[in-house]
Amino acid sequence: MLALIQRVTRAQVTVAGKSVGQIGPGYLVFLGVIAGDTDADLDYLVKKVSALRLMPDANQKMNLSLTEANGEILVISQFTLAGNVARGNRPSFIAAADPKEAEKYYRRFITGLQAAGLKVKTGEFGAYMAVSLVNDGPTTLIIDSKKR
Repeated sequence: MLALIQRVTRAQVTVAGKSVGQIGPGYLVFLGVIAGDTDADLDYLVKKVSALRLMPDANQKMNLSLTEANGEILVISQFTLAGNVARGNRPSFIAAADPKEAEKYYRRFITGLQAAGLKVKTGEFGAYMAVSLVNDGPTTLIIDSKKR
């Protein structure tokens, strides 16, 4: 399972021109579920994202968790994180999980973050979405649940 995390001052996702999720300061998380991912991958990512200390403290150091900074999180499903361009120029998405399996893990990821006390907004699984954001820092991380 892959999570691309961006610290943002604000982010919004629209579907068919209608806003379906919007946050102020916090994290924008693009979640990619890979074929073969397990509950252990999910648990690892939920715990890691919930505990990350990427938010700035009074000295502008990345020292606060999202909870400590009273931030929000916007979660967007993104199967293209599984894209592979090693051969040719057109990405292969064969590594992406089956959509039904991916949606199950996407929903459980959101539930896990909510259970950790985070304020979570979401996109719409499987929809064509337009995401706008203001990256703060810029701060961007990639977490791969297979690289623990």
